[in-house]
Amino acid sequence: MARRNILTKEEPGLYKNCRPVTDFNPRLHQLLDDMRETLSQENGVGLAAPQVGVLRRAVIVLETNVPEGEEEYIIELVNPEIIESDGEQYGAEGCLSVPGEYGLVRRPMHVRVRAQDRNGEYFEVEGEGLTARCFCHEIDHLNGIVFTSKCERMLTEEELESGKFNE
Repeated sequence: MARRNILTKEEPGLYKNCRPVTDFNPRLHQLLDDMRETLSQENGVGLAAPQVGVLRRAVIVLETNVPEGEEEYIIELVNPEIIESDGEQYGAEGCLSVPGEYGLVRRPMHVRVRAQDRNGEYFEVEGEGLTARCFCHEIDHLNGIVFTSKCERMLTEEELESGKFNE
């Protein structure tokens, strides 16, 4: 595993649509492993392949909604699509490609995603709260969408420092 460089909002590659993954081979496995290492080193909760310069439909999300005493774990999603969503959450969102900036974004409270694993097998997974937000945020990246385009407003330094902002 290797840490990969994360593209920032100035990079045109972040705004391009990604191609589907068709080869479930060692190169894909290496990409997913590298993304896992990168996410871990950056202390993030999600990462999409275009953020590391690869225009393929692959994302990873840290599942943080685990029972007390259990370990958080990474969910790998290849060629993901949201097949169901409901509810609403409105809150602060950030991105490893937009360091130090946060904005208020509306997302579904619950989503169901259909995807393939690293070996091409189809599966479905559900996410609530932060995990649902991450699924939506990372899948947006695959479509060339950065969260700043969905923000109702960006948060100020003062709001970030105090942790208080008017939603």
